[in-house]
Order: sequence, then C-alpha cells, then structure tokens
Amino acid sequence: MDSLFSREELAFRDELREFFRSAVPGRLRRKVELGQNISPAELREWHRILDAKGWVAPAWDPAWGGTGWNAMQIHMYREELQMAHAPTPFALNISLAGPLIIAFGNDKQKARFLPKIRTLDYWFAQGFSEPEAGSDLASLRTQAVRDGDCYVVNGQKAWTTLAQHANWMFTLVRTASEARKQDGITYLLIDMSTPGITVRPVVSIDRDHHVNEVFLDNVRVPVENRVGEEGRAWYYAKYLLTQERVIGARAAITKLKIAKIKNIAARITVAGVPLLRQSWLRSRLAALEVELTALEITTMRVLSEMQRQATDTFDPKSSILKMKGSELYQRADELLIDVLGPLGLPYTPGFLQGEQSLESLVPEWAATASQKYFLNRAATIYAGTTEVQHNILAKAALGL
Repeated sequence: MDSLFSREELAFRDELREFFRSAVPGRLRRKVELGQNISPAELREWHRILDAKGWVAPAWDPAWGGTGWNAMQIHMYREELQMAHAPTPFALNISLAGPLIIAFGNDKQKARFLPKIRTLDYWFAQGFSEPEAGSDLASLRTQAVRDGDCYVVNGQKAWTTLAQHANWMFTLVRTASEARKQDGITYLLIDMSTPGITVRPVVSIDRDHHVNEVFLDNVRVPVENRVGEEGRAWYYAKYLLTQERVIGARAAITKLKIAKIKNIAARITVAGVPLLRQSWLRSRLAALEVELTALEITTMRVLSEMQRQATDTFDPKSSILKMKGSELYQRADELLIDVLGPLGLPYTPGFLQGEQSLESLVPEWAATASQKYFLNRAATIYAGTTEVQHNILAKAALGL
C-alpha cells in the first residue's frame, strides 16, 4: 500500500506510529492484543491521553477539538491506532454523539457536551433499536409528549450497547404520528440518572454483557436537550448511520486477524508440514487479502468524497464499506477458528475480563478467539443489516 502514499503522507504515518509506540500504556496495549475487555476507567484514561494530544476526535471540526486532517490522514490514523493495539476511542461518543451535536446541535449544546464527550466524562449510549423496530427503525414506538419545558418519554429500547456504563443516551423518540412513519421522529439527549429509567442486561451468545434493554417510564427530558428541530430526526439519523457504517469497514482489525492466522498456522503442523503451506489455507488467505486491499482503496475514495460534501450529508456509498467490511471481518474470524480448531474452543471468562492468566502452548490471544467469533456474528446486523444495505444501494446508488 506504500505506493499509494506521498512522501508527506509516509512521514505523517511515521509520526503516528511513533506516538502510538510511546503513548499507549503497556497494560492497555497488552489487553487489546489479547482481546480482553477494557474497563471504563481504562478507556477514559486513554481518551484523556489522546485529547491532550488533540487526536481523540480527528474527524471533528477543529473548532471543537478536531485536527483538520484530510480524509487520507484520518484513514491512516485509524489504521495505525488499531495496528498498534491501542484502544479504539469510544465510537458512540467520537463517531456518533459528537458528530450529531456538531452537525445539528446549537452552540450551547456544543459548549456543554463536546468537551466531556471527548474525555468520556459523558459516556453515551445509543437509543435507536426497539423490540419491534430494529432494521425497520422507522417503526419505533417510544413516545415523547411535550409538557411545558419538558418532553415526557415512555417506551423501550433494545440492544443498547454498554448502557450499563452510560450516563447519557442519544435517543430517537416519536413526537407525532404522521402519514409517513419516517416523519414525526425527534432526537433527545437523555440523562441516564433521570428518574424512570431502568437498564436491564442482555447476555449475548459469547456469554458477555455488551448490550441491554432500556425502559423509559414517564422520563422527563428538558426541551433544551432536543437536538435540531422536532420531527426532523429521521434525516439526522441517516446522516449518523453514514458515520457508523464507515466505521464498519474495520480493515485494520481484519489485517490483525490475518496476521494472527499466519502466526499460528506457521506453528501448527499436519503430517510434518506447517499448516500455512496447505493449499486450502493459502487460497483462502489470498482471497481475503485481495478483497481487503480493494476495501481499503474503496474506503479512502469514499472518505475523500464525504469530506468534500456538506457535513450533514447522507452518503449511501458508506453502505458498501459496512457491508463488505463486515463480511471480511466475519470471514477472518471463521478462518481463525478453522486454523485453531480445538485450541480456540475453551471458554475462559476470567481471562476475558483480565482477571486470570492462562497456561497454554498456544498464544494467549487464542483464549478469546471463540468469544470474539460469536460476538462478531452480529457485525452484519448492527448499523443496518446486509439486506438493508442492499436496499439502500439499489435505491440511492443504482436508482432502482
């Protein structure tokens, strides 16, 4: 890929690599490498290190803590951060809540929320999906009724990621019943300490606690916490989902998985021959790496186009990145499990939480491979299923 970069870009990449080599606390780097969970306190520590450098939210407007980097520089930053086994800045804050407020919030909201979003003093959950409104998000039923200077909110949100840690939630609510179900939806920022909010854990197939149900029972939300105009949130949500789908490319993380596959396959032998020399594995690795390179080039092109557009523009081409990125991410997981075989099967919750060591002849990261495989089956569902992405591209990009 170096041939795609100018001399200035290569120098910029060297600057990134040097910073991540020196700035990432060793214990956090090790936990990321092993696939262990990062605690809220540890992630907040890393956010503050990045914020002090001015790099926690590189894609933001420089007036609110962004860097002013171009699309290529932002792509390189994200890749080098992940390749260095640095914790990824919390996406719900940096890639969703922050850009939402920058694009559609007022100056008072920006001054109040953005600095604390960068440092994770405000930890945001995403209140989108509901029991009967997942892929068909416009069917949401959580209702907000205006009562003086407040909205009174009643309803339920589902699959709310890390809401157990959140002190705020950016939330889609229905404020009117219109002819089109996409109309009458409003964005609210809800303080999670408000009376009437109940968070219940949902343990996922990997036996870990990532998502939750959130119940809202007569929750009073100040009108000043509404982002943008009442009833315009469907437009805002499409913009926000564009940002989320760009993140879904995950090219650098897939690269790291491929490196792990090669590492372990070189150490496992079948009839005296390293697994890495087996034709079935070499052909699957080659196909994966070729498609990943194509995804990287497409990602840079889409990011460059998005940067030239207005900041509140919905770009349907982000669906390509999310759809292909999720597919390759899952294929790398599957190949890793195929290579590990029984070595990747043990369920080790204590190791996943960083609470115990592991004595094994295989690399320590193999202990979390099966959990990550199960967790990442959802990659083709969140931010809109693959079927939804096909529909978006058929309508918006192909005109069908």
